Amino acid sequence: MTDAHDTWTAPVAEGPLDADIRVPGSKSITNRAYVLAALASAPTRVRTPLDSRDARLMLGAIYALGAHSQESISGYLVHPLGPGRVHPNDTVRVELGNAGTVARFTPALAALGTGPALFDGDEALRRRPIGPLLKALRGLGARIDDDRRDAVPFTVHGEGGLRGGKVDLDASASSQFLSALLLAGPSFQQGVTVRLVGGAVPSEPHVAMTVEMLRRFGATVDREGAEFHVAPTRLSCPEYVVEPDLSTAAPFVAAAVATGGTVRIAGWPQQTTQPGDWLRSLLPVLGATAELDAGGLTVTGSGTIPGVELDLHDVGELTPVIAALLCFAEGPSVISGVAHLRGHETDRLTALATELSSLGADVRETEDGLRITPAPLHGGKFHTYDDHRLVMAAAVLGLKVEGVEVENPGTVGKTYPGFAEAWTSMLG
Repeated sequence: MTDAHDTWTAPVAEGPLDADIRVPGSKSITNRAYVLAALASAPTRVRTPLDSRDARLMLGAIYALGAHSQESISGYLVHPLGPGRVHPNDTVRVELGNAGTVARFTPALAALGTGPALFDGDEALRRRPIGPLLKALRGLGARIDDDRRDAVPFTVHGEGGLRGGKVDLDASASSQFLSALLLAGPSFQQGVTVRLVGGAVPSEPHVAMTVEMLRRFGATVDREGAEFHVAPTRLSCPEYVVEPDLSTAAPFVAAAVATGGTVRIAGWPQQTTQPGDWLRSLLPVLGATAELDAGGLTVTGSGTIPGVELDLHDVGELTPVIAALLCFAEGPSVISGVAHLRGHETDRLTALATELSSLGADVRETEDGLRITPAPLHGGKFHTYDDHRLVMAAAVLGLKVEGVEVENPGTVGKTYPGFAEAWTSMLG
């Protein structure tokens, strides 16, 4: 991890790329697998997981709550939560960093245990929404103290189990609220029935990912419209293999499009619930081609990018990279459906509009997205706001713009510690 004052000069592509890339394991899958392994009835070997700040924070969180793990060459052997603490009145501290999955997926685990657990993280995390989840957990029987802030820090008082049952949930700010309840549902005494209220849930593919992984661990999950039901059961999955992270692959896909070259991404799955797989359907719209075979995905750009209108509600995490790429388009573009990005690692819409415009593009915020009008670009400092996806967006911009100075490149370690080295290697 680099110091926040460090910068990285994003390298410029000298021409069309011809490169082979292998990206690390999916963060979303890795952290869900660790939670399910902690709730299982026997140890789970999680193979090819992501090794990053967020993933290590998740391992640290479940360890603090009683689930230890052993590292091996291929991943981690994760043991289930223990029977209880030797000193149940002692408060354990769960470090969250700025990891949304850790902050939202682990409080239910603390409620299943015994004794108090204090959850706290980075200053940026304290501004991220979590109130609707805490309200729902209380409705299911959890005792949580947060001084009525509906935010980090808060303390969960474990009383040896959780009643569960029926609860209403507003997950319009984050699909992780719903995933958190579903992941823990099999361990509740009555299971859980979640009825969605409020606005539409963003990133539906992540919900599908949660459901698919629960079923892999032996859970029974039913959905009828806006209502989900998970029955109480003992989870088990002796081995789980994590797929490559397709959202982390996004900047490499964008590199092929931006330079009119070819990038081959190894291990791209034939079938997946990852939101990043949507990129395959986007590429023809951007004048590029995508060929998927047993070895992975081959992306070839045409060298010309048309202006487009995109609703990214279900794949919002791809917005920073796509916004940067569209600064090279031949006409204006509109990204919509991503108002929820204001509550991510930073307000991503404001950050993108500010930073892309500071380097010459005309990028303006709308109520639920961005309007991008290409203009001549120039170098300068690109602030990243402790947001890994903004580092990736800056790298894409730097492919065709000399002198893009990326602030705090080490923040990309949240999901891909070796990103800068892999990016530079791709460019030869």
